[in-house]
Amino acid sequence: MIRTVLASAFVLGLAAFAMEWLDYKAFTRQFAAEIYIVIIAAIFAALGVWVGIRLTPRKPSEPFAVNEAALASLGLTRRERSVLECLAAGQTYKEIARSLGVTPNTVKTHISNLFSKMGVERRGEAVNLARDLRILP
Repeated sequence: MIRTVLASAFVLGLAAFAMEWLDYKAFTRQFAAEIYIVIIAAIFAALGVWVGIRLTPRKPSEPFAVNEAALASLGLTRRERSVLECLAAGQTYKEIARSLGVTPNTVKTHISNLFSKMGVERRGEAVNLARDLRILP
């Protein structure tokens, strides 16, 4: 990262030197100010794109694999895992009950068991923990 910053500083310094070398006052009388504004904007845009590409981390394109060890250590049942997937999808208790074919009270029981096994108090915490443990994609 420091090399990228130093390289961009060098390019900017070189551009400033080039402007002085061309005798800025004589050069600006020949063309309209808008041309120089466009040229400088294009240089900064290109430099910004280059720095952005260099500094943006690339994610590896590996397929998602469920962490079976985390599932076993938490002791989640298949039904609790499906309830967790529905929670991650943003479904309400009634929607989860409809999609799983159970009553809302059963869903509440599964969620209560899920929260106690995971050691969380809110559905957002449960989903974040599941993603951190690679139980959910």
